[in-house]
Amino acid sequence: MATYLITGAGSGIGAALADQLAARGDELWLLVRDAGRATQLRERFPGAQTLVGDLADPARLSWAFSHQSVPPQLDALVHVAGIVELGPIADTPVATWQQQLNVNAVAPAELTRLMLPALRTARGHVVFVNSGAGLRVSPEWGSYAASKFAVRAIADALREEERANGVRVTTVYPGRTATPMQEKVHQQEGAAYDAARWIDPASVATTIVTALDLPRDAELTELTVRPGA
Repeated sequence: MATYLITGAGSGIGAALADQLAARGDELWLLVRDAGRATQLRERFPGAQTLVGDLADPARLSWAFSHQSVPPQLDALVHVAGIVELGPIADTPVATWQQQLNVNAVAPAELTRLMLPALRTARGHVVFVNSGAGLRVSPEWGSYAASKFAVRAIADALREEERANGVRVTTVYPGRTATPMQEKVHQQEGAAYDAARWIDPASVATTIVTALDLPRDAELTELTVRPGA
């Protein structure tokens, strides 16, 4: 039985991943934004433990965790949570930039920093669920893509910095996946949403589990997942 801390387990890829890991008996810690959400996820995933911390306010994560029990060792920290707001750079206000950078990049960096002692103890694994927008940018995706390019930089630096401590780092770049976030993207694009056209969240979760379960003689550093035919 391994111990995993997952962000974004309330829906989409995070929920699919938590389902797969819970089904095989692993110990789950789920990061949630408030106590109400914690209760909901403990009901959905019996036996799971929760940590309360708001990714939109990364500067307060350390304070929040100082008032809670945290896992003493972690086999993996999986960053799935994220937000998206589309729009041309000419019309994107500072608040939108800051919110996406906080949730998508700064908070994962800070959460990783806080959990590194537990990860080092277990010679654990950090997985960043990025996006195709972390590899290339389309019009009106500038602020979101900037946050995801930042995540790519964080992951690449962390991989080299923590190699001597036995901590592995993987970035997963999913294409369009049938999640509530993707439905929101379609609304912003003014396009009809058809979940059947896109990747099932469980398929991305299986990709993550493959990276987590790889024997220690190898490391999957980057994985790109695209919708099938």
